[in-house]
Amino acid sequence: MVKLPRQDGESTWLSKTRPGVTVTTGKEKLWSLIERTYLAWDKEALQRSFARHLEYSMANTRDQANDRDNYLSAVLTVRDRLMERWNDTRRTCFDVNAKRAYYLSMEFLMGRALGNALMNLDLYDEFASALEAFDIDLEALREQEPDAGLGNGGLGRLAACFLDSMATLQLPGYGYGIRYDYGIFRQVIRDGFQVEQPDNWLRYGHPWEVMRPERQYVVRFNGRVVMARDSGGRLEFSWQDTDRVVALAFDVPIPGYGNQTVNTLRLWSARAEQAFDLEDFQRGDYINAMHDKVLSETISSVLYPKDDIPPGKALRLKQEYFFVSASIQDILRRHKASNPSVRNLPDKVAIQMNDTHPALAVVELLRLLLDEENLGWEEAWEIVTATCAYTNHTMLPEALETWGIELFGTLLPRHMQLVHEINRRFLADVRRRWPHDEERVARMSLVQEGPYHAVRMSNLAIVGSHSVNGVSRLHSELIKSQLFHDFNAMWPEKFNSKTNGITPRRWLKLCNPPLSRLISGQIGDAWTTRLDDLEKLDPLADDPSFRHAWREVKAANKRSLADYIRAETGVVVDPDSLFDCQVKRIHEYKRQLLNVLHILTLYGRLKRDDRFDMVPRTFIFAGKAAPGYAAAKLIVKLINSVARLVNEDPDMHDRIKVVFLPDYGVTLAQRIIPAADLSEQISTAGMEASGTGNMKFALNGALTIGTLDGANIEIRDAVGQENIFTFGLTASGIAALKARGYRPMDILERDERLNTVVHFVGGGGVCPERPNLFIPLLNAILHGGDPFCVLADYDAYVACQARVDATYRDAERWTRMSIRNTAQMGRFSSDRTIEEYAADIWGVTPVRPVSRQA
Repeated sequence: MVKLPRQDGESTWLSKTRPGVTVTTGKEKLWSLIERTYLAWDKEALQRSFARHLEYSMANTRDQANDRDNYLSAVLTVRDRLMERWNDTRRTCFDVNAKRAYYLSMEFLMGRALGNALMNLDLYDEFASALEAFDIDLEALREQEPDAGLGNGGLGRLAACFLDSMATLQLPGYGYGIRYDYGIFRQVIRDGFQVEQPDNWLRYGHPWEVMRPERQYVVRFNGRVVMARDSGGRLEFSWQDTDRVVALAFDVPIPGYGNQTVNTLRLWSARAEQAFDLEDFQRGDYINAMHDKVLSETISSVLYPKDDIPPGKALRLKQEYFFVSASIQDILRRHKASNPSVRNLPDKVAIQMNDTHPALAVVELLRLLLDEENLGWEEAWEIVTATCAYTNHTMLPEALETWGIELFGTLLPRHMQLVHEINRRFLADVRRRWPHDEERVARMSLVQEGPYHAVRMSNLAIVGSHSVNGVSRLHSELIKSQLFHDFNAMWPEKFNSKTNGITPRRWLKLCNPPLSRLISGQIGDAWTTRLDDLEKLDPLADDPSFRHAWREVKAANKRSLADYIRAETGVVVDPDSLFDCQVKRIHEYKRQLLNVLHILTLYGRLKRDDRFDMVPRTFIFAGKAAPGYAAAKLIVKLINSVARLVNEDPDMHDRIKVVFLPDYGVTLAQRIIPAADLSEQISTAGMEASGTGNMKFALNGALTIGTLDGANIEIRDAVGQENIFTFGLTASGIAALKARGYRPMDILERDERLNTVVHFVGGGGVCPERPNLFIPLLNAILHGGDPFCVLADYDAYVACQARVDATYRDAERWTRMSIRNTAQMGRFSSDRTIEEYAADIWGVTPVRPVSRQA
């Protein structure tokens, strides 16, 4: 048999006949025959595969199988068919030595995979029919799958959409992240408070993943750097006496929609190099015998561990370096399998850093090129900057990340040396450009001086990248004019804008089948890959029969969500009420507090005037607060306290209901979004980089109430001002207000409604058993400068909500607006975003997998 290189550069025995390779042995002919015989996709073949997995993979019989056995058998049946395309994709990319894009992200909020895989394979209906013969309902079976605990918010969901689009566009690419054992946390509400519990999503394993034991890399921490000169006098650096952790690869297939491409998400799990000390164990020191295992595996235990304590902060830095180091080592290994040298790395590799968390990729790649590949500084640095690109996702200081010099230098001593050297060379360039401007030098330095001596990770990412992009038009302008003004002045050619997008496959076709069928029945289904086709719906907004069908779909979705709310919370809501939804990460800048103040304003009005006429509303909240974020957790309690107050008050006559749905994630979003009438996108202007929830809601026909922030501006431009509800200060208006000297108390004193609500909350009206509980939230807006302008936008928000109320009363007008929102969402497809990344930043082109059946 001939030994051939595998598609990802590993050596293995392969049967595929290539040009110039003659099949000579009987064994080779047998393998060639087997590999070219793909699994069939018809109903009977699917049934045979399912039954075979139930018997042989689950070791069970049909009369003893439980729901989980059936679910796993279904997954393995589908996965078998993905495997064929997965192998072909990797093999073809290797054969043509394609340039690949590598997307490095701390989060990938994937959601459930079974329905998505069936949809992308165009196998959903066939598989559902196949299972019916076994009296198995596919929809019920999908409920067995937990959401993968690999992300938390918009950052991770964007990364998941991008992977879907890369595969659908047939772009060679990998995602790289961490295989978290317990996700971020499972949110439970007790007495209105958020309680964090482990999200043990891997309790029964993850049937979609494939462990790659041949792909393990040592990641080092601590130790010391020894300098010496080689025989030629070149200075060499040796990182010695380190603590070593093993990164073990687990691969997850990412199928493209309607094509043969299956890309890869590679996740790293931390393992101890020596997991068990038998000598300690035999001495009776059982705890110390497991010490290295526990310490090592902690790295991949939890997403975003609480970092307001020194061990938590150190763990976060370890996590970031762990996944970056393993990923860069893997990227170089794959590159060298197909290329004689690393010198052409930028021609074959594009590394995209999703926010500042992977910024260490710049230094790690430099270290490996210098210390392992023995390149000179200038050549190595040119390769690094030509390979790496950075996406900024926020204007918030805490998300830009800084690491104390002492911690950074202790954990990563070689990298600390390199950061200082990068900074020395960079600041020399700054001083040549702007002599005698030491204030500018201090602002641009990679190292922050002063009481908190730290490495600025965003500055490092900018200096080490050839591209820096924002994620909406407004955000991109703000990072150029404010956040990174000095860098833009130095390198204007680096900065660009790539407005975020969402995959229409999951966020319409999968999550809202009734609406998807209605749309496809009118305009065809090409919109699934060409979302601009939705513009064909625009004329149908004037068709009374289509508007009626549109309303019927929304009503059915609302009834479904109402049933779910009752089952999960015990709260009975009226599906004919206006469903007003704010579902997103809990944060002060997202201003759930502003929403609550409006609810209490309505509540007070109804208490004072029983004849007050308002459209009945159900206010739906969902979202997690970071474990160490006290204010956000208090907002969760406030929402739940208001819900109890309102829902139990007979004077409301069901005109207002408030619901907080716990443990928000992709699957819950897929329940809420199709049923929403109103989408709350009310962040402080200038603070939401883009937002993608706004796009998902609008795609499903919800109308937006929002500030001119992030992608809200572009949504307004797309749908027209007449089809969106905007209010509040702009980013420039907020800057001007604060420059004049913003006095929140002045607003409170002028507005009797606001004064009444604030004193009601502060006086214990919302939570009589703990009357002072919410004083910290009020102090922040009254005496802390109201940094997120809650009070400044209150009056405009309440007035805008009144316009919402008036518009909703006209069902025909509301429906026209709803249809036109969906019709104009074409520009917000993640396919468009990824096409721009590929063309403008990565230089990556599609590769069509060659099937072994060909």
